[in-house]
Amino acid sequence: MYKPVTVLGLETSCDETAAAVVHLDANGKAHYLTDQIYSQIDEHALYGGVVPEIAARAHVGALDALIKAAMVEANITFDDLTGVAATTGPGLVGGVMVGMMSGKAIALAHNIPFLSINHLEGHALSPMLAQQSGDEPLTFPYLLLLVSGGHTQLLSVEGLGQYTRLGSTIDDAVGEAFDKSAKIMDLGFPGGPALEKAALQGDASRFTLPRPLAGKPGCDFSFAGLKSAVRRTWEEWPQKDDQARADLAATFQLAATDVLAGRTANAMDIFAKTHGARALVVAGGVAANTVLRLRLMDVAKSKGFAFIAPPMSLCTDNGGMIAHAGALYLRAGRKGDDLDISARPRWPLDEHAARAHPASGSGKKGPKS
Repeated sequence: MYKPVTVLGLETSCDETAAAVVHLDANGKAHYLTDQIYSQIDEHALYGGVVPEIAARAHVGALDALIKAAMVEANITFDDLTGVAATTGPGLVGGVMVGMMSGKAIALAHNIPFLSINHLEGHALSPMLAQQSGDEPLTFPYLLLLVSGGHTQLLSVEGLGQYTRLGSTIDDAVGEAFDKSAKIMDLGFPGGPALEKAALQGDASRFTLPRPLAGKPGCDFSFAGLKSAVRRTWEEWPQKDDQARADLAATFQLAATDVLAGRTANAMDIFAKTHGARALVVAGGVAANTVLRLRLMDVAKSKGFAFIAPPMSLCTDNGGMIAHAGALYLRAGRKGDDLDISARPRWPLDEHAARAHPASGSGKKGPKS
């Protein structure tokens, strides 16, 4: 049996402002009481990407009301909280500071622990929050493919706070490649979902695009060349109509999915040598892509791995994953963090790997433009 904990989680690392409450009961089961989210899509759509200064101001304007709404919907007061958790990195530092300072103020005013949470760890642990009664429980260790606008990494998740990076991108994140490719073709903002929607009507065999690092050993990724090939193809194509957009979107999506599946298959082989065939978990914003999910499901099955993905609502940035990570740390005995802790625009999960390979997988979450 565990001591029950209830945590308010704040997420402001990019262009979603979120406040959520998660309760872990005496049996360790997570109860997702509420998640209030304000999306800044309208503020950034004119620019085709996230503008950091605009994002920070929007967080300031939205967060207090979201916190109040979250507490009301959860039917609790601040006195009912065991702690407050906030993303303190990686991310756009102006936005990160908004949630971090709000969390510190609540912790100080109500004499409860403040938990500094790595945004990437929130994603890494999010499938545990989503599990329903009857599901096969997700237990450590598992293999994680973390894919978003700022990150593309393969990690061995061995326990709470225990991560070993097997591979990461040597240039662009896959989410950035999705967003930039959508921008090149004028598909709209946010680019990833717009490209996936266009690809539904497309012929993925009409164009030819590269698969960077395909067939090579190891688990690192590269997407800069693929993104550049999309630009060249589109600029040189004479008839830029909706069908051409759909066909190039489908071709890009297939190429990106091929790269992700191939490198993940390599990681499964490496992971299995130490841990056996366990579970492949995909998380992050790009994990909402249906084509990618289906492809990874097939790869996992071929390698004898279970396949687990959180629901769509937990793929994009949200406060629930931050509250959940904070609750897990409190349950594990963490007393809270000093209130003088600073925001970290760069914060890799596996800091030893980041020092050993500084050009690869820095843990920086950049603008989604």
